Amino acid sequence: MPQVAARINSEQERWLKDYFRTKSAGAEFILPWAVDTFFRSINNLKHVFTPAELKTIVEAHKDTKLQPDHTKLSYLLLKIADACEVGGVHLRNGANKAAMESKLKSLDDTQATALMVWASAFWVSRNHTSANLEEYIKTY
Repeated sequence: MPQVAARINSEQERWLKDYFRTKSAGAEFILPWAVDTFFRSINNLKHVFTPAELKTIVEAHKDTKLQPDHTKLSYLLLKIADACEVGGVHLRNGANKAAMESKLKSLDDTQATALMVWASAFWVSRNHTSANLEEYIKTY
C-alpha cells in the first residue's frame, strides 16, 4: 500500500490513538474513508447543480486556500455570496443566484466540504486550466 505523510495536530493524534489504539491504525482507516466519502459526496452532488452553478462555485474558489476550520456550509455560503455580490461570477456563468443559494443551503457540512475541495482542486491541479473548466464540470 502506498505511503502518505499527513500532518495532524496533537488533539487529532490523541483522538486516533484513543479510537484505534495507534496513530497508524487510525490513519490507515481514516484516510481511505475520507477519500471514499469525498468521492461519494461529489458523485451524489453532480445531479443537484447545473453546469452554470458549478462554474460559479469553481470560479468563486479561485486563489482560495482551504483551511480545515473553514470547511463548513456557512463558509461556502459566504464564499459564494461574496463572489456573486462583489464579482458578479454568477452573471458571467448564467447561474441563477437565488436557485443556487437554495441548493447550497440544503447541503450538510460534509457535502459542502466536498464541494469546496472539488472546486479548489481545479485551481491547484496540474491537469486543469481555466481553458478546460467545461471539461472539469462535465467529468465531475
